[in-house]
Amino acid sequence: MSHYKTEAKDRVPMGQKMAFGAGNLVNNLLPGALGVFMFFLVTAFGMDPVLAGLLGALPRVLDALTDPIMGYISDNTRSRFGRRRPYIFIGAILSGVLFAVLWQLDPDKTMMFNFWYFLIFSLIYIIGNTIFSAPLIGLGYEMTTDYAERTRLMGLSQTVGQIAWMIVPWFWVIIADPDIFETQVLGVQRLSIIVGAICMLLGVMPALFCKGMDSSKMEGLKEIKMSSIWSTLLGLLKDIGKMFKNIPFVRLCGTTFLVFNGYQLVSSFSYFIIVFYMFNGDYGATGTWPAWFSMIGALISAVVVIPIVTKLSSKYGKRKAFIIATAISIVGYILKWWGFNPGNPWLLFLPLPLMNFGIGGLFTLMMSMTADVCDLDELNNGMPRKEGTFGAIYWWMVKLGMAIAMVLGGVVLKMVGFDQTAAVQTAEAMTRLRIADIVIPVATAALAIWVMWGYNLTEDRVHEIKEELVARRGEL
Repeated sequence: MSHYKTEAKDRVPMGQKMAFGAGNLVNNLLPGALGVFMFFLVTAFGMDPVLAGLLGALPRVLDALTDPIMGYISDNTRSRFGRRRPYIFIGAILSGVLFAVLWQLDPDKTMMFNFWYFLIFSLIYIIGNTIFSAPLIGLGYEMTTDYAERTRLMGLSQTVGQIAWMIVPWFWVIIADPDIFETQVLGVQRLSIIVGAICMLLGVMPALFCKGMDSSKMEGLKEIKMSSIWSTLLGLLKDIGKMFKNIPFVRLCGTTFLVFNGYQLVSSFSYFIIVFYMFNGDYGATGTWPAWFSMIGALISAVVVIPIVTKLSSKYGKRKAFIIATAISIVGYILKWWGFNPGNPWLLFLPLPLMNFGIGGLFTLMMSMTADVCDLDELNNGMPRKEGTFGAIYWWMVKLGMAIAMVLGGVVLKMVGFDQTAAVQTAEAMTRLRIADIVIPVATAALAIWVMWGYNLTEDRVHEIKEELVARRGEL
């Protein structure tokens, strides 16, 4: 049990926690909706699958470049509204508007017209979304300096964020239902406007109600202007170099890459196993089971997993809480062998409570621990604090994992003998796919535990660093 009491000045009011959670919900809803809508890019708008793949991949290249730049810019911004909030406000509006505009494709236009329309607006959307998301993550890291309160803040924000994953699976059903929308094209066009409007409304909440660190007297802020763009980029590269000398941060990045990549790599396998193993390729019989599987998983994460992980962190510390949660998830992954049962579809939900400790625990704890790492960086390298850049690099690792998982997922499907042209898959292919569905996340989770074993930013050490920083700044 923690022997440190959170001081009143370090507590984040519930209203601010919920506002930050609303921003996190948007950060989950936009990519989740984008993933679903990309499917209809092929089926509803007739985009060639190869071109659709390019439209999914090319904007990710820009995303990888803009995240660290935006994080660095927000770290070095000085304004009466704080370093992050002006960008979050503008970025939320841009993200919502551009997401809706992106999906106003015209099926009567040529394929290449729609390709270039979608590519151009995807690139613009990525920039708008980066203006929102990179400063939002940095804001969360600086809303409190308390070890335990950071976990409580991130735990609540992750709980609110799970609402997005309860909603997104049903977009498949809504768009394809002729009783709701006359065509899939109309479904995509109109639902994108609704999603965009919701994201604008919720996305401005952190800018309006959350408070970050006072930067008015912060030393060492770099001047950001177009005439000094090269010196700005050199400064960013120097900061990134220092970050990768920060061993606790490297451990967090490596751990996240392993756990998330293992989870993401097999995430689509569940759909294939439900359809082709449990229901023998009969989409009609499959019905909404995959949507329920995803939604119930998110619900369990929100109301069971994240609160338990937060309690474990308070009692045993963040490192031990992560190890416990990840070990529990390994048991959950193994239970999938019995959970995916053709004779009893209800067993589908058997592994979820344990399996979801992996991802639910990961982002709750890793985001809290990254805030602790920012303190260590200030101790070693001085001002300005670099929450925005740390957050951008951390999430760059997440996105790198997603990109690799998308490639490797297809490779694994090929290796196990899955035939995309066959209505019914062979028993051997399904057995190999089910084994891969378990072995891959179990192996990456076990490796992640090994990586985190040497993580040394304990609660005592974080409090020591905090006291040193307070003394250095001359604060009371």
